[in-house]
Amino acid sequence: MNIKKVQEQIRKFCKDRDWDQFHTPKNIAASVAIEASELLQIFQWSQGAEWNELKDEELKKEVEEELADVLIYLLRFSDLSNIDIEKAINEKLIKNENNYPISKSKGSDKKYNKL
Repeated sequence: MNIKKVQEQIRKFCKDRDWDQFHTPKNIAASVAIEASELLQIFQWSQGAEWNELKDEELKKEVEEELADVLIYLLRFSDLSNIDIEKAINEKLIKNENNYPISKSKGSDKKYNKL
């Protein structure tokens, strides 16, 4: 995926509909949380422990749509705020590598300050 190209597509989609006026930091952040909640809602009453649940094509399609919604809003937020999301991801991965060294975190679900 070319993130910049996708952001351009999203930008055009929103501009064509005159939606920029609604895309404030609060509204976009709220939309990320709302869409993430809709993703979680799909699994609300399932055991949610196994990836094989996604073998159900209807369920998988719902998940795809919610994942896309979350990512669209995240990319929109990063675009409007002039945050280089690829750079931010790379920097966060480096930080996580430092917080979760393999020697302490492999096979553990503990937060870095509890390792």
